[in-house]
Amino acid sequence: MAPSIAELDEQPSHQLADKPRVPLKPWSRPAQTTSDLDWAPLVTLDLSKFDSPGGKAELAKQLFDAVTKVGFWVVVNTGIDDEQVLRQFSIGNAFFKEPLEEKRTVPCNFPRGEYFGYRENSRWIGDTGVKENMEMLNIPKAIPALAKEPLHEIVKQNYSEIAGFHREVWEKVARKLFVLIAIILELPENYLADAHAYDELSDDHLRYMIYNVRTQEEWDRAQAYTKGGHTDFGSLTLLFSQHVAGLQIRTPEGDWKYVKPVEGGITCNAADTLTFLTKGFVKSTVHRVVNPPVDQLNIPRLGLLYFSRPGDNTQMRVVPSPLLDRLGLLTEEDKYPTKDAVTGTQYVRARVKDVHDKTVVDRREGTAFEFKGLKVQNYYD
Repeated sequence: MAPSIAELDEQPSHQLADKPRVPLKPWSRPAQTTSDLDWAPLVTLDLSKFDSPGGKAELAKQLFDAVTKVGFWVVVNTGIDDEQVLRQFSIGNAFFKEPLEEKRTVPCNFPRGEYFGYRENSRWIGDTGVKENMEMLNIPKAIPALAKEPLHEIVKQNYSEIAGFHREVWEKVARKLFVLIAIILELPENYLADAHAYDELSDDHLRYMIYNVRTQEEWDRAQAYTKGGHTDFGSLTLLFSQHVAGLQIRTPEGDWKYVKPVEGGITCNAADTLTFLTKGFVKSTVHRVVNPPVDQLNIPRLGLLYFSRPGDNTQMRVVPSPLLDRLGLLTEEDKYPTKDAVTGTQYVRARVKDVHDKTVVDRREGTAFEFKGLKVQNYYD
């Protein structure tokens, strides 16, 4: 069994590694594609303005259309050094090169809806004869409530660095975005940040992810079965720039457009629980990953992401937003609740179990997932 966070905290640093140190080869972003792709026009927020006089109001105004119509946007000048970002990519890249036996030491517990640990690319895509080509490693927050979560050897060896980056992403990016969205909703500035507080128990995680190389013929077979348009389960998703094209969003007009990597930027999107909390006002955007363009087809698509999810004690009740009230979105039950509501963690874990606790990816066109009154489509064309 891999060691837990609590065990790491109790051990002197020279005792942390019980195996030879995993070598970390510096990773660099590949060249961007030269293909003429149909890129989505996304708003770019300069977070260096956040603490300047009038900065938050200006950024909230910029963000308004992005969160209410498109659901995707880009942030730059976050204060996170790009060398730190590249170092995290290097750790993720090294992990995926580890033997399968080591990667399997801490698997995701999908029967319980838990996403911490390693997700293997073991599922078949229907009857295509092709398996999923993605692998991922999800690392929980370094907080006492999650101290018993087991960790892989490479995570243990680089834990202080990973934990520091984990918290910095939330503090310098996710927290600020929650403040801006709260301003849009005319809520107290910290309302949404407190509902997603870093030091409270939640299923937030830092993710290393890789789409392994496939032939075009394998991509064609997999995509003929399903292209997998979906929404994310939690509240915010943050995607660090990695240059291999393939991510597409469905625009408000119903068209699929590519998301262009921004040097040093982070692509952000709103997700399902934030949509529930705002009665659909904040859009959980439909997106998918398709095959890379021909000049990047043979490059593994390595990813670094952060997923923010509501705290264990955050109920999925509509927020008391004066704006939502003026728009006529709040019912009497929303304003004066009399019924119990599920927590964000309960919803997300039910969704994770439904989507991932299976050995074959099934067709889900025309179906929906519903959990105690919360409902989302399973598939989008």
